[in-house]
Amino acid sequence: MLGTLSKAKFLRFLRFIHSWMGIIVVPWIIIIGATGLYLNHSRMIMSAIEGEPYDESRFVEWPLIEQMDVSHAEEVAAGIWPSEVVLEVQDGTYHKLASFILIKTSGRIIVTKQTGHYFVKTQRTRTTYAPDGDKLHRRIYWGSIFKQFHTDGWLGGTMGTWAADLTSIAMVIFGITGMIMWWIPRANKFRRAFRKMRSG
Repeated sequence: MLGTLSKAKFLRFLRFIHSWMGIIVVPWIIIIGATGLYLNHSRMIMSAIEGEPYDESRFVEWPLIEQMDVSHAEEVAAGIWPSEVVLEVQDGTYHKLASFILIKTSGRIIVTKQTGHYFVKTQRTRTTYAPDGDKLHRRIYWGSIFKQFHTDGWLGGTMGTWAADLTSIAMVIFGITGMIMWWIPRANKFRRAFRKMRSG
């Protein structure tokens, strides 16, 4: 009788742990499943999310075209993340447009030389502006976001890693407690069947 009560208490304890681990794990399973679906069908999903891209060839038709130099590009960059300094200025091309590329801690400001249009680019977004500062287009890099969600389960650095580690532990406990709860009643059946065979 005492062994039966102890076993019942143990099973209740396992169910309690298993249910709480399930609460922790389920949101991450949904994230991993959804982002995994994206990784397998990224082109189809991105075409549905992003829609038509902005036509950058229209820049050359823009009124009040002004040739940009480095000082103008630095003035533009000063208004983006104003608390940050420009770490580096590069002379290059972006989307086949000759540009000044100014690098700050939070991202890059890319100023086209011919027209003064500029892009503000981070790891997750790119925003296109007219020379007068009007926002023309914003693109979210869903691929980068989904990949980070898939690997870390979170957008961020250390917190995402810690959350992923804790969830991994929860998944292990969830699996072990589930197997034990599945096995205990069947072990009793096997034990009774074995005793019956021996007595018979």
